[in-house]
Amino acid sequence: MSTPLVVIGDTLLDRELEGGVERLCPDAPVPVLDERRVRSRPGGAALAARLAVADGYDVTLVTALSADRAGRGLAAALERAGIEVVDLGLAGATPEKIRVTTDGRPLLRVDRGGGGVVGGVTAAARAAIGWAGAVLVSDYGRGVAADPGVRQALLARKERVPVVWDPHPRGPSPLPGVSLATPNEREAARFEPAPSGDGFEARVARALRLCRRWRAHALCVTCGDRGALLVREREGPVLVPAVPASGSDACGAGDRFASAAVGVLAGGATVEDAVIIAVANAADFVASATAAALYRDWSGGTRGQRAAGGNVAEEVIARTRAAGGTVVATGGCFDLLHVGHVRTLEAARALGDCLVVCLNSDVSVRRLKGTGRPVVPQDEREAVLLALGCVDAVVAFDEDTPELLLARLRPDVWAKGGDYLAHELPERHVVEGFGGRCVALPYLAGRSTTTLIREAGARAR
Repeated sequence: MSTPLVVIGDTLLDRELEGGVERLCPDAPVPVLDERRVRSRPGGAALAARLAVADGYDVTLVTALSADRAGRGLAAALERAGIEVVDLGLAGATPEKIRVTTDGRPLLRVDRGGGGVVGGVTAAARAAIGWAGAVLVSDYGRGVAADPGVRQALLARKERVPVVWDPHPRGPSPLPGVSLATPNEREAARFEPAPSGDGFEARVARALRLCRRWRAHALCVTCGDRGALLVREREGPVLVPAVPASGSDACGAGDRFASAAVGVLAGGATVEDAVIIAVANAADFVASATAAALYRDWSGGTRGQRAAGGNVAEEVIARTRAAGGTVVATGGCFDLLHVGHVRTLEAARALGDCLVVCLNSDVSVRRLKGTGRPVVPQDEREAVLLALGCVDAVVAFDEDTPELLLARLRPDVWAKGGDYLAHELPERHVVEGFGGRCVALPYLAGRSTTTLIREAGARAR
């Protein structure tokens, strides 16, 4: 059984609005963004909790959620991820961080929402903290870490278990005696504004002053792609370099660092080992596009929950829309799945936040392709599709085309691979009738099920 981790802090909704810029606004010298897609994922303490779950820990999140649509969507996403949530209640709207990007580069960030904790610490929150094997305080300056009851419960626990405190300039100081405090460089400068220069010795002096002021056992200043600086009162400083990461999305790297560090400390390792491992994990997080993958996790559910059937597809669609995401559907027979199918499905999934595959049933395939088809029966085709990371749900239909199914599911985007244009798609009138749009995806020439069957037959002779 894994160590029970408790994450305490503010839950946010991270949104990424991605588009292209090709012109300036006529009435002001500002770029005009043509929106392409909006993606969402849990942020703040919720992201740290999600990453700890991915590391294999049993995680309880003590946070404050709003009762609005985004808050309900966050709660559902956390539950799907296997995170037990202790909700203290949020007075205002769900906090959102909206990043506007073009060609992978940030253009603008908009912050909105937020409010105080409604009722303060609860018996459930005290119990969760009291049973914790390790605690991560992921403070985003919105009130949870400042709650007097939460701090009192932590005071009674911090001498018994590792406590990592990831602070925020708008939040309270860490409790005295935490195992490790993890401000980044900018935060450290705001917490300890006394001038100290930019050299190594000056940075060490600043970190040590902050460590003493907070009375932390250790303090680690994270420095992005330059690694991290660890200081302790009676030991020399340790500079941990980072492996250069080629990824462009560093959002969430701090949460990855803190969640990895608390997990390592929970296993009994030293603070130095925890920092070394956390630096490596943060670099991997940026380099491996894990940050982007979590957007898909949030909208489409976890891999183990993908399944076939209309009810499941409608649940996936409802969750995606509750999070403000884009629903994409595609369709076909997918008999003898080949690389052309996979490329088309991946391209379709990239258009939004979940992908539902409308699958021709055995009856439909036989009517369209002839008595020798399908080669692979429907249930096996469904299983193969669901094994792909880009597919969130599969629904079979018996008609020649999925128009009736599309009218029921009402996706935002209908994407189809082939050598035709979007306006030539036979389902166009149905999709546009309920406000959706059609997209024709590139066709990979020379790859088809018919060709595979013919080649296999020729080789068998």
